[in-house]
Amino acid sequence: MASPFPGMDPYLEVSPFWTELQQQFVAALYQGLAPALADRYRAKVTSRKYATELVLFTSIRKEEQAEPYIEVRSRADQKLVTLIDMVSPANKTSLAGRDAYLAIRRDALRHGANAVEIDLILDGQPTLDYSRDGLPEWDYAVTVTRHTSPDRHEIYTSTLQKPLPRFRLPLGPDSRDVLVDLQATFAKAFEAARFGLRIDYGHDPAVPLDDEDRVWLRDLLKRHKLRT
Repeated sequence: MASPFPGMDPYLEVSPFWTELQQQFVAALYQGLAPALADRYRAKVTSRKYATELVLFTSIRKEEQAEPYIEVRSRADQKLVTLIDMVSPANKTSLAGRDAYLAIRRDALRHGANAVEIDLILDGQPTLDYSRDGLPEWDYAVTVTRHTSPDRHEIYTSTLQKPLPRFRLPLGPDSRDVLVDLQATFAKAFEAARFGLRIDYGHDPAVPLDDEDRVWLRDLLKRHKLRT
């Protein structure tokens, strides 16, 4: 069963679904990239690990986080060419998560690599600080930062009510960009985890939605016979 949403499914943003989605999404992205990298590059899935603290009444519980991301490296010298990282809820809602995420990004840019951020999270504060003046409103975004212009960003956006975008993934200076279909990647991850059989659409998702999106969501689920 596919997701009833045209783009990102907001019900996946929360535990326990998010951890599995991120793993499946990164795996699907890796599988899609491998043939396009040919003989000059290789992709590798790795992960950052850190702990966050959850306050429960009078106690504090530590939660271990392990977040996968992709490194594209040159086969010739193993140099990092492009970092592809997917923002997690913890990256946008906790200081430890934000610091761990940004440390990986800063290190990639410092070593002359491209950096790609995939942000499919509605909750929390954006990890990247750039002006949105003149840009349309969006819920989800892919931000591409090329090593040749680290202060400029290519931003590919979508909203809850639209499919996720395609974006151009940069590689080395003498290589063509690779076109990545984010919606197709999400669909593969959703189906691989069989989320459609596990999500309870009978209540609203625990993410911030404005009134227009909330009405649209309820109508959408009724049309798919997932809400009475």
